Amino acid sequence: MNNYSWLEQKLHKFALSSQFMREVTFDFESTNIAPLSETGDHVFITGLARSGTTILLNALYNSNTFASLSYADMPFVLAPNLWSKISFNKKNLELKERAHGDGIKVSTESPEAFEEVFWKTFAEENDNELAEKFRVYVGNILYKYKKERYLSKNNQNIKRVELINSIFINSKILIPFREPIQHAYSLLTQHKKFIEDSKNDKFISKYMKWIGHTEFGPNYIPIHNQNLNFDNDLEINHWIEQWYITYKNAFQSLKNKKNIYFISYEKLCSTKDYWYKIQEIAKIEEYYDFEFRESKKDISLNIDKELRGKVLCLYFDLNGLNLM
Repeated sequence: MNNYSWLEQKLHKFALSSQFMREVTFDFESTNIAPLSETGDHVFITGLARSGTTILLNALYNSNTFASLSYADMPFVLAPNLWSKISFNKKNLELKERAHGDGIKVSTESPEAFEEVFWKTFAEENDNELAEKFRVYVGNILYKYKKERYLSKNNQNIKRVELINSIFINSKILIPFREPIQHAYSLLTQHKKFIEDSKNDKFISKYMKWIGHTEFGPNYIPIHNQNLNFDNDLEINHWIEQWYITYKNAFQSLKNKKNIYFISYEKLCSTKDYWYKIQEIAKIEEYYDFEFRESKKDISLNIDKELRGKVLCLYFDLNGLNLM
């Protein structure tokens, strides 16, 4: 985002900041695309940010089985077919580390999570209208990439798993989780990093707001903000509590759903067979290797003992769930 020229920044503002413009481009695209037939056998990746959702997205995308939005679809992510016709973007496969500074490298052809732009645009629709528009939206992406299956990574979909499951009943929903203390520390670190970066580059906070990126940084909105014991987002206990509430709710309501799978990131990094099981769940025909690397930090912060005990117990329960 901090590599965009002045003109590119203005184009992003034009396409993404206006509710009216987002709706118009979506409507124009939707009336000019003949949807492909599809089975609804899609894969949705969701969970707290920093849980391994992006690397899992990249790993599954490597199968060449799925359609997914990419950086090349920015900024008209609600009209990827229209944008591909009027833009002069050439394929750029040069890999650069993304703004998170986490070692993940991307190019313009890399898949990315821009789906939240859809959800924020049509948040006021009733459930039936929203469901129909989401089917159309997915169909438009499938049409552009000439695929039959859609691959989504959107951390904020953890709030709408049941809705997505009702729209695409044949889909698979993958919910990655990490060791909670390491995970919370990663969230806290990214939160502080993006706050500081945005002080030096005002476009960062605008960009993150336009794409609905509120998981951390200057536009942070907690997924759970009621009755918190730890509301200071500059302290690690806040992020551990968010981990606990998010995964406790998901565990209790979703653990017995046949097409929803909790994915241990630590197991993904340590066991090849675990990755092969995920490929089997996603119905990828040929097995292939992908490198998942675990990052562990020495954490010497003041962590509430009771909270630590609760999250580690939940982490144990999540690890006890079978994939197959």
